Amino acid sequence: MFFVLIGCGQSDEQTSAEEQDEESNGGGQETENQEPLEVSHALGTTTIEEKPERIVTLYQGATDAAVAFGITPVGIVESWREQPIYEYLRDDLKDIPIVGQETQPNLEEIHQLDPDLIIASQLRHEEIYDQLSAIAPTVMHETVFEFKETVELMGEAMMEEDKASELLNAWDDRVANLQDKLETTYGDQWPYHVSVLNFRADHARIYVTGFAGSILDELGFEGPKELTDDSQAVLKLTDKESITEMNADVFYLFMDDEEAVQKTYQEWTEHPLWDELDAAKTDQIHRVDEVIWNMGGGIIAANLMLDDISDRLEIQE
Repeated sequence: MFFVLIGCGQSDEQTSAEEQDEESNGGGQETENQEPLEVSHALGTTTIEEKPERIVTLYQGATDAAVAFGITPVGIVESWREQPIYEYLRDDLKDIPIVGQETQPNLEEIHQLDPDLIIASQLRHEEIYDQLSAIAPTVMHETVFEFKETVELMGEAMMEEDKASELLNAWDDRVANLQDKLETTYGDQWPYHVSVLNFRADHARIYVTGFAGSILDELGFEGPKELTDDSQAVLKLTDKESITEMNADVFYLFMDDEEAVQKTYQEWTEHPLWDELDAAKTDQIHRVDEVIWNMGGGIIAANLMLDDISDRLEIQE
């Protein structure tokens, strides 16, 4: 048995795997006499000879998307939290073998599952692309959080482009409807400025872009009002004097329940500068689920995030 370590993780992970002979249950497009398909992706072009039936997903957003397609992978990587599988996906992924961690997939276990398609990420798996490709046709997205592009890539590689279009059209319609409701409800106050915050044991973070940031941007929210550097995806704040960087009309924050983290949060929110922030003045501070807002990374998680935003801002979709 052998492992390859790639990059750095977002959380503590645990590896376990078991072999399972299970066919994927998705599908729907006619593939009789299917010509070989050439799929362009982050690391080149991959030839797929026929419609894949045994799919392994190596990042969270791809696993989420597979469930949205109605397809059960034959292997998945362990979740960052709520191990081994996020609770919101658990009912759809019962007894699916875990093939290691997102940053450390177990190549031998993947091989034993005899996949005919592997969905991976350049960010996590570039160094083992050749090894993955030797096991099965492999396609890679550049990142792990661009959920719409993941749906497009998987739709093409799985020969499920009609289903991909259905998922993305439903998303676009929902976003457009929610945009209209937000503009109508808040009038001249719209667009709201928003900060996505994360507190750690020794610092705080502002998530400027990434999964949650991209969705908030698509809805029409604007970023923090006094951000001095918007070139970084995540801005790390180590000094309480930088609290003003957070200023926005609404805060969505997530953090662990560990004592050290809670202590940091208390210290920062008791600082005099915190009370001067607009969200603090209007009590628009919302603690959210980190799995949905940051770690799920797929189209199902994105829709759950829209649910959360609508509920907290009292918008009837």
